[in-house]
Amino acid sequence: MSNIETVPASIEMKPNPTITVFERSPDGGRGLARDMPVRWALEEVGQPYHVRRLSFEAMKEASHFAYQPFGQIPSYEQGDLILFESGAIVMHIAQHHSGLLPEDALRRARTVAWMFAALNTIEPSILNFTTVWLFERNEPWHEARLARTKEQLLKRLDELSAWLGDREWLEGSFSAADILMICVLRRLESSGILKDYGNLLAYVERGKARPAFKRAFDAQLAVFTAASKN
Repeated sequence: MSNIETVPASIEMKPNPTITVFERSPDGGRGLARDMPVRWALEEVGQPYHVRRLSFEAMKEASHFAYQPFGQIPSYEQGDLILFESGAIVMHIAQHHSGLLPEDALRRARTVAWMFAALNTIEPSILNFTTVWLFERNEPWHEARLARTKEQLLKRLDELSAWLGDREWLEGSFSAADILMICVLRRLESSGILKDYGNLLAYVERGKARPAFKRAFDAQLAVFTAASKN
């Protein structure tokens, strides 16, 4: 059975890209793997795409490193173009399709800044905290380090919440920046921390309510479910 499948969307553009994804995602199908923002962006712009499912063993093979220098997922192939890093892939999709970046040059520049902020400012504080919280519980430094990383995280969330205020999206209309930021914030869902930030929690829920998000989520969950049956 082929490990490549086609995910349809409403508008067909050729050549259709192929993205690599986990054959069995370690997140248990919760949509936290790095292919999720790429899937979401493709669904938002109506671009059909193919999926190549990779086992952890296949990710270590030289053939995969030719597409992804760090042996991770996702990679993105479209004709002669090969990309890696989910943020760069989302940027490429947004630049080559309408709807995910503003037409106005100033607003577009601000939106790009928020894309970087999601991955370079907000996500590191989340990953630092969740790494200690989930994986270092038996270490002697756990309590002290957890307190420090939580303090740093809350500072960033305070700042993000203050900026968002009662805005619906980060910069006017929905954009690629919201895709990346919401995917980053979803990493906190199991911690309950977002419950103390009503506007951030509502922001995430608005993103999850979008039809394109639901299609992307269902598609990645279907891959995990199929692998779990084998």
